[in-house]
Amino acid sequence: MTITAQPTGPAAPAAGRPHLRHVVFLAAVAAMGGFLFGYDSSVINGAVEGIRGRFDVGSGLLAQVIAVALIGAAVGATAAGRLADRIGRIRVMQIAAALFAVSAIGSMVPFALWDLAAWRTLGGVAIGMASVIAPAYIAEVSPAAYRGRLASFQQAAIVLGIAVSQLVNWALLKLADGDQRGSLLGLEAWQVMLGVAAVPAVVYGVLSLRIPESPRYLIAQGRTADARAVLGRVEAPGTDLDAKLAEIDGRMRSEHRSTFRDLIGRAGLLPIVWIGIGLSVFQQLVGINVIFYYSSSLWQSVGIDPSSSFFYSFTTSIINIIGTVIAMLFVDRIGRRPLALIGSAGMAVTLGLAAWAFSYKSGSGDGITLPDAQGTVALFAAHGFVLFFALSWGVVVWVMLGEMFPSRIRAAALGVAASAQWVANWLITVTFPSLSDWNLSGAYVIYTVFAVLSVPFILKWVPETKGRALEEMG
Repeated sequence: MTITAQPTGPAAPAAGRPHLRHVVFLAAVAAMGGFLFGYDSSVINGAVEGIRGRFDVGSGLLAQVIAVALIGAAVGATAAGRLADRIGRIRVMQIAAALFAVSAIGSMVPFALWDLAAWRTLGGVAIGMASVIAPAYIAEVSPAAYRGRLASFQQAAIVLGIAVSQLVNWALLKLADGDQRGSLLGLEAWQVMLGVAAVPAVVYGVLSLRIPESPRYLIAQGRTADARAVLGRVEAPGTDLDAKLAEIDGRMRSEHRSTFRDLIGRAGLLPIVWIGIGLSVFQQLVGINVIFYYSSSLWQSVGIDPSSSFFYSFTTSIINIIGTVIAMLFVDRIGRRPLALIGSAGMAVTLGLAAWAFSYKSGSGDGITLPDAQGTVALFAAHGFVLFFALSWGVVVWVMLGEMFPSRIRAAALGVAASAQWVANWLITVTFPSLSDWNLSGAYVIYTVFAVLSVPFILKWVPETKGRALEEMG
């Protein structure tokens, strides 16, 4: 997708504020894709044990079903940009909404494990499409004075979607008397959990009918009058719309479409590309998605009852929101590298504490327990880990990936880094159940090691991008 985010400019004049309400509505609708991204990614958390019991599967195969959505996400993210340039941003949103809805309904009534995996893959394609199209659309309709703040809607919507999915799962489990396989609306509770995702998907699709196509796409299609009308509603009064149209058109004509070949240097990939890949991989190898995909099963595996385990999944999601807000407030104040280092240190300590606490796990089957002291430490450590991740790597990595690459390779380099992130996400997701069966404490020792290794990686190779113009990156 030929999209270039513009730097945040000075505050807009007061006269432009009536237009801001309309722009906020457009950004909020687009960010519904981010909400569904978060919701659909983490809703599976509440269904893991129900799926295991319903289809009588082992940890390895179960992990494949959970992680298969990430393969679909990689496909969706790859296809979304080119598709949006051909049929428009709004049509891609509507396709993603339809895929979310169909995936939710199919996942609710699977007749076999492979069938469930297919629906999960389809939902993953929608996740990948939403991860690309929402920030792209927001960047293209936002006035420069507000672009940075409006762009944060996407990340806020993702963490909100995660939290809401955990709250809904917890409420449904309560209605099913604490049993994931309990009867609810003629189905098992876990099926209803997966099916409820169709509701926000329909809302997303309906709202997408009420927003205009982006001016950039309209200009590319030769629909200058339509683009002018859209700009007239999003730009401040007094803006020279003809000059704005000419500016966008000129920028599009002068853009270089980077390809993978541009990323190759004398010794393979350019060093800056490897740094981007490293940021993406470290973000996942600390095990953050274990919390969002498996936390209910994790707590049950150390003796916590299902209802409480679902509640703790919800509280970690709230902590995730709080941490994200903290990151948004400080990422431009103290810089990207210091925030990342704070997060790495905090994650290393909290993951180490979790590994220590889980080493006291005893018993088997339904008799698994943790001593009270270690159980308390494990709960605080898990919440602390999510907080340190959210206030640092959860936001900083995406900010840096958007800033650190030179303009001539930015699009291609971002694609490679994002692909590496999906692959690392898949690796952690698919291996955790087997690692947990082998040694839960050992799994957390591995995540702790990656958190520790991220510190010298930042200090030696990661550049500070705060306050630097995009054209300075090289």
